Amino acid sequence: MKRRFMLVLAVVLVLSLAACGKSENGSPSSSPAGTKAPDASAPPKEMKLKIGLPGAYDVTKKEIIDGFIAKYPNIKTEVVEAPWGDFTTKITTEIAGGTAPDIWFQENAVILGYGSRGIAEDLTPYISKDLKDDEYISGLFAAKASDGKVYGIPHGINPVALAYNKKMFTDANIPVPTDDWTYADMLDAAKKLTKDTNQDGKTDQYGFAASQGITQGWYPWTRSHGGQVLDESKTKAMFTEPKSIEGVQAWADLVKDGISPDADFLKLAGGDWKAFGAGQAAMFFMQYSTQVLINKEFAALDYDTVMMPKGADGTRIVPMVTNSWLIFSKAKPESKEAAWEFLKYYLSEEAQTILAQSGSSIPVQKNAITKLDTNVNPKNKKAFSEGIAEAGVTTDENPSWQEWRLAAQPFYTDMFTQKISVQEGMKEIQQKVQSVLDQNK
Repeated sequence: MKRRFMLVLAVVLVLSLAACGKSENGSPSSSPAGTKAPDASAPPKEMKLKIGLPGAYDVTKKEIIDGFIAKYPNIKTEVVEAPWGDFTTKITTEIAGGTAPDIWFQENAVILGYGSRGIAEDLTPYISKDLKDDEYISGLFAAKASDGKVYGIPHGINPVALAYNKKMFTDANIPVPTDDWTYADMLDAAKKLTKDTNQDGKTDQYGFAASQGITQGWYPWTRSHGGQVLDESKTKAMFTEPKSIEGVQAWADLVKDGISPDADFLKLAGGDWKAFGAGQAAMFFMQYSTQVLINKEFAALDYDTVMMPKGADGTRIVPMVTNSWLIFSKAKPESKEAAWEFLKYYLSEEAQTILAQSGSSIPVQKNAITKLDTNVNPKNKKAFSEGIAEAGVTTDENPSWQEWRLAAQPFYTDMFTQKISVQEGMKEIQQKVQSVLDQNK
């Protein structure tokens, strides 16, 4: 009798578990009694997303935004656009008030700063879950902080290469640059290409147009001579190291020795790229996006690019600049989810190919890089893409990059214009930058 009672009790227990949708071990039943299996064809949940576009569609391709909206009709997307300056001024107030867009982009260094202040969402878990690293170049992690967290996704990569005027080299019977050129090779050719073509005692053709800024100017010259700007931790200034001084001296000597036009000449010309486009300079370090300007204003110019020259020790440094997308940490969970869907779409081959064909920046998706437009100058786009692959570096970006760079730049300008010596200028920069770094620890 007791055995029969126990048997009945066991049957009742099993039936009760089944009715609750549980198996005997407590796991979900494969076919719960009285319930229907999830409908795989059910429409995706509706989400809201606000995208901020500084610079509007002059900076971000409208086709990409439209493509995302068409592909994800369940995500009610609002686009907020404004001129770059207006947007970046207003965003500070919006961040403080918690009303910023769910996703927007700014300079990579700014994004790193946002990350350190808890404004930008850590994207590391998203990337680990949904992306395959081998499908992207290393620039995907341009917004990776020293703590290993990734706070942004590249809007696009803007690297530097050596641009040269083909006709000027041909007319001077000088072999055109190659990817094997060193800085010494470049300087040797620049000296030969610097001329007084009017025979009036004034140089009107320069071999090289130097930049006063960081990315195309003093940074690559510093690094190419074995110097450093900041140490690996990005907390210690390295400006007064002997190799750093040597590199900046070589950069300042371009003007001192008459190989590059001075600041007044460049200002009158409209900048280094305009001096190059007008045939007043045979070479300059060109950022990728500048091709759009040159091809528009100097359509007849016959020019091309090679990778950045190698330093004295045979190594190459290719500075690259990127704006990066961030997800606002205070956005609603469903909006963060929608923002990540947008970033996945932005990183897809479909969207990255649109970016590649725009000429404004290099995509980070490897297949899309093969679709760069090689039918327009500069035709050797590999000077940029392979340059990144071999030696791409950011300009020592950290959360205080904007602050320390602005503290240093006036002294670089004074060195470029020969107002102060390189030794004096680098000493001042060392003190100013280290002070900024210490205040931001």
